[in-house]
Amino acid sequence: MGILNVTPDSFSDGGQHFSLDAAVQHGLGMVRDGADIIDVGGESTRPGSLPVGLDEELRRVVPVVAALAAQTSVPISVDTSKPEVARESLRAGAAIINDVTALQNAEMVAVTREYHAGVILMHMQGTPQTMQVAPRYDDVVREVGEFFDKRLAALFKAGISADQLAIDPGIGFGKMFEHTLAQLRSLRELQRFGRPVCLGVSRKGFIGQITGRPRQERVAGSLAVLCHGLAAGSVQIARVHDVAPTVDAIKVFEALSP
Repeated sequence: MGILNVTPDSFSDGGQHFSLDAAVQHGLGMVRDGADIIDVGGESTRPGSLPVGLDEELRRVVPVVAALAAQTSVPISVDTSKPEVARESLRAGAAIINDVTALQNAEMVAVTREYHAGVILMHMQGTPQTMQVAPRYDDVVREVGEFFDKRLAALFKAGISADQLAIDPGIGFGKMFEHTLAQLRSLRELQRFGRPVCLGVSRKGFIGQITGRPRQERVAGSLAVLCHGLAAGSVQIARVHDVAPTVDAIKVFEALSP
């Protein structure tokens, strides 16, 4: 899953693909590099980021989705927690909703049902504005698991089918360094849900804490985490900024796997 941020303030690539033409060209470039999904986002969810108004997010996202949908058959995901943005993006050609609030908005559930959209449900403690202030867990692995138990049960009851859903443990979303390491060491625990797991670790802060590298120099660390997840058999979707090296790493890993 190639990350396409059409924002001025995303943590790693804010402002780089903010214009329509730049965004579309970058998205098509990721397709050429081997991306299976393009994830378009118009509101940063980095720690401390401020919300974007509905009209502005629609202006940023929907034209990019429509232009990509007209030029590639690769599925398009929209990274949003706003039902209106999800609906208009699905109308424009998107197929997946990537929701950091895990469909806890009833209207988002209705949009998902109406379009039979795929959905990635992410765990987050707090909001992007507050999530890294002082996140606390007694047992982060157990509590994230309980969260998915409840969300999946609620969505099944609401008429969303299992084959529409994937889960994302929300690495770095309301988690301190030690919580992140505990989650990554326990990725196998997510297999019990029987749903695809999306892992988003690309260039994240914990890799910088381990390696001492700035954001743009964390590709190797990101690939190491991904291969750890692949070795655990617990990652089906890799959400990344750097598509080409990720595709290479997966090819080599698969070639060496028994």
